[in-house]
Amino acid sequence: MDIGSIIGQLTDGMVTSILIFLLTLLFSLPLGLLVAFGRMSKNKILSTVMQVYISVLRGTPLMLQLMVVFFGPFYLFGIKITTSYRFVAVIIGFVLNYAAYFAEIYRGGIESISRGQYEAADLLGYSKTQTFIRIIFPQVVKRILPATTNEIITLVKDTSLAFVIAVSEMFTQAKAIAAAQASMVPFIVAAVFYYVFNLLVAFGMNRVEKAFSYYD
Repeated sequence: MDIGSIIGQLTDGMVTSILIFLLTLLFSLPLGLLVAFGRMSKNKILSTVMQVYISVLRGTPLMLQLMVVFFGPFYLFGIKITTSYRFVAVIIGFVLNYAAYFAEIYRGGIESISRGQYEAADLLGYSKTQTFIRIIFPQVVKRILPATTNEIITLVKDTSLAFVIAVSEMFTQAKAIAAAQASMVPFIVAAVFYYVFNLLVAFGMNRVEKAFSYYD
C-alpha cells in the first residue's frame, strides 16, 4: 500500500483529532478562567471546591478520567451508553482535564500582577470589571502565553488517548492499518501528522506572543 492510500484512510482520524483539539480549546480556555476565579474567591467553600477539582483532575491520568466520564453514567445511574456518546465523553473529559491546568496557569498570571495596579485603576474610577478587562487581563495573557503554548502542544499529542473509549482518531486508525498491513508506514505517517500539527500550533502561538510583545 502506498503512502497516498494510507493518508486517504487516515483522513477521518485526522479530522477527529483536529476536532478534539479545537473543541477542547474552545471550551477549556474559558472554563479554566472561571475555575481560576473560583479558586481565588474569598468564599472558602467555593475556593475549596475548586482547589479539590484542580487537585483531582491534575493528579489522576487523563485516560482514567475519560473512562470515568464514559462509563460513569451507566455504573452510577444506570443510564444506557450509546455509541454517539463516545465522542461527547471524550470532549467532556478533555475539557474538564485541561480546564484544571489552564486554571492554574491563569491564577499564576493574575497573581503575578502587582496590587498597585488595582489600586491605581480604582483611583482613576475604573470598576473591578473594567480594571480586569482593560488593564489586568492583557498583561496576564502576555505572561501566560509560554505556559499555555506548552499545554496546547501537549493537547495535540493527548488527542491520541481518545482510543481508550474506542473513538477512532488518528492513532487508532494508524494502529489498525499497521496491524492489517504488517507495516510501520501508517505509524510514520501519523507521527508526521502530529509533528506538523505541533509545528503549526507553535508557529501560531509564536505569532500571538509577538503580537502581545510590548517591544515590537
